[in-house]
Amino acid sequence: MQTALIIGYVWPEPNSSAAGRRILDLIDALQAGGIAVHFACAASPTEHQCDLRALNVTTHAIALNCDSVDRWVAELAPDVVVFDRFVTEEQFGWRVSSAAPNALRVLDTEDFHSLRAARELALKRALAGNPSADVGAITVGNAELYELMREDDRLLRELAAIFRCDVSLMISSFEVTLLQEYCQVPPQLLYHLPFTVDQPAMTYPDFAAREHFVSIGNFRHRPNWDAVLWLKQHVWPAIRQQLPRAELHIYGAYPPPKATALHNKRQGFLVKGWADDALTVVAQHKVLLAPLRVGAGIKGKLLDAMLTGTPSVTTDIGAEGMCGECQWPGAIANDSKALAAQAVSLYQDESQWRLAANACGPLLAKHYSRADLGPKLVTVLRERHLNLNAWRRDNILGALFNFHSIRSTEFMSRWIEVKSRLNKAD
Repeated sequence: MQTALIIGYVWPEPNSSAAGRRILDLIDALQAGGIAVHFACAASPTEHQCDLRALNVTTHAIALNCDSVDRWVAELAPDVVVFDRFVTEEQFGWRVSSAAPNALRVLDTEDFHSLRAARELALKRALAGNPSADVGAITVGNAELYELMREDDRLLRELAAIFRCDVSLMISSFEVTLLQEYCQVPPQLLYHLPFTVDQPAMTYPDFAAREHFVSIGNFRHRPNWDAVLWLKQHVWPAIRQQLPRAELHIYGAYPPPKATALHNKRQGFLVKGWADDALTVVAQHKVLLAPLRVGAGIKGKLLDAMLTGTPSVTTDIGAEGMCGECQWPGAIANDSKALAAQAVSLYQDESQWRLAANACGPLLAKHYSRADLGPKLVTVLRERHLNLNAWRRDNILGALFNFHSIRSTEFMSRWIEVKSRLNKAD
């Protein structure tokens, strides 16, 4: 296996979102395994995108609904193709299947979108009639989650993409369990791969050198925006009542006017916007707040807290799939009063703070080691590629979805392609 092609949903912005960081994790693992990486994307470039060429990645701008992609993929002849999110597999999976039939097809789910949508639906219903009500984290059981997921055809689309691919990379162990137990996805189709990091190489400020609280997250991501609103309306007022001089510094990419309008210096609620370096910013603060009521996957902001030895206060949604049997480096609570109490306690109690800060390193080493996880991923991909024909023969549902379900997206794309040609001819 010598050549890998990653087809991106967008051009990666690792300083803006965890999704961008995830792409760089995959690139690093593939390159460390001696595999040349190409990255292709149909989205428009952005001013904040990573310079992939500086990372020795060959980049390609491609078009949607255009057979030029077929010819280009056939010429490249990649050994493995990674689809960034299920919608990208829907758009390009059938083209790759035809143009490079011997390429291992890998779906990087980023997170389980159906799960996130189900929790957002549950929150919407809980807030119906009173959008500013103090509703806590959505912690319904797996059976109820599955029923909520079934209300949206996104679940079927995601499952079809998972079955069509040879392996799907899952960032959260919780999502692996949900897919196996409720969606009947065979374990061999799923591979658990969290974020990968190197152990911190520098010492970050100690308790006495830090001050204030921090929250960080891309404002375009709905769970992050909901967390900011919950902070503003309920969690932060409860903290501020006990710590009247404390400030909350809120950072995140793409802050909309509705977010900057929440800035209130008198309340200590400071919307800072973009962070040039998330780790440097987080390391200046005593406690990171991540009161996530909804969401899926695992959270880059909480990983940043661990990397900087910063205790974090979050919900079960935030911590989901992140620590296994390890001690959480901070506190977990699911309602505003409990979150505030835990945050104040960590902020004031130096011994409690140190225990949480010291728990970061062991957790990172056990669950997120780049040196351990990267080579294991490449080994799995090589073995599966080597036995690809037998693997696909045994994946009968994958064959079924590739034979039937894929046809609608293919023919819609071909129709758009023909229509475009006719319009140009006119």
